[in-house]
Amino acid sequence: MIQSVFRTVVARYKTVLEQLKQHPYRYQDDNKKWMSVTKDLTWLFKPLHFSRPQADLVRQSNYSFSCGLTEISLTTLGKRTKMPFTVKGFEHYFQKGWRLGTARLVHSRGKWYLHIGMTKKNADFDPTVPAQVVGIDRGLRFIATTVDQQEKTRFFDGKKILLKRHKFQKVRAELQHRGTKSAKKKLKQLQRRENRWMTDINHQLSKTLVALYGPQTLFVLEDLTNVTFNTNDLPKSLRNSHRSWAFFQLEAFLTYKAQAVQSQVLKVSPAFTSQRCPKCGLIEKTNRHHNIHEYHCQQCQYRSNDDRLGAMNIKMLGQEWLSGVKHPRIKKTTATG
Repeated sequence: MIQSVFRTVVARYKTVLEQLKQHPYRYQDDNKKWMSVTKDLTWLFKPLHFSRPQADLVRQSNYSFSCGLTEISLTTLGKRTKMPFTVKGFEHYFQKGWRLGTARLVHSRGKWYLHIGMTKKNADFDPTVPAQVVGIDRGLRFIATTVDQQEKTRFFDGKKILLKRHKFQKVRAELQHRGTKSAKKKLKQLQRRENRWMTDINHQLSKTLVALYGPQTLFVLEDLTNVTFNTNDLPKSLRNSHRSWAFFQLEAFLTYKAQAVQSQVLKVSPAFTSQRCPKCGLIEKTNRHHNIHEYHCQQCQYRSNDDRLGAMNIKMLGQEWLSGVKHPRIKKTTATG
């Protein structure tokens, strides 16, 4: 059980370290040039706080099954404890191919839950085999816009999500204004509820994408580290939504779900993906009109929805990666004639 404590603490700090790396500190030097510094654990203001009792249990050593999967035995601070167990609804996880890993015993709202991690070996994505490339542009108005190799476009609306986030924000502001003990307690409950809702949205979206495009698909995303979104066309009450939208979580969910079906997620540079014309290659910032969500190329007169255009350029970078370019990116070109 003592080893369990060490494992839990180390795993939590590893997770926080990865999150810190995703958001480097940016500043302007004396020459007004933007600089970036990667964050590590020394950037934490205080040690992590573990407010919810939990313990990590190793298979066979700290937990095991007996009596034909009808009973589970757990190590406790006292003696080993046995309790009833049912596999109803999870039968396929106990069949051949799945490997049970470390379990986590968690206490929440007066009840104890045992979360068992399971893994299964799958064939990796093979870049030498013909693959479907799907470009995914993420944003606020549309949480995702996809373009596949047949140039078929799908839009996943984000307006309802923005409105619900505004409701959460409004309630949060009211509770913060009160500042009472009960208000602070409700703030924590509100945060947990919003996090569960956001996690569910990301699970649904990533699951839908994987189901739509299937195995041997290369999902191409922009690397959104340090990237903010244009919110001029949104009401003032919704303009801070980009700061807390769980883009990293969506990316993480899509990554592991894609790996389960022999697909892969690729991150590419976001430079000029919203400014490049996919027909003539011209890169011009003024060709994109945020107010009407349209891209209009002044050179070849090509028109398209601006989110769709971003997904098209992202897909192109994925195709370049498959052709052997290690770090595909769009390079600036100017108008001709």
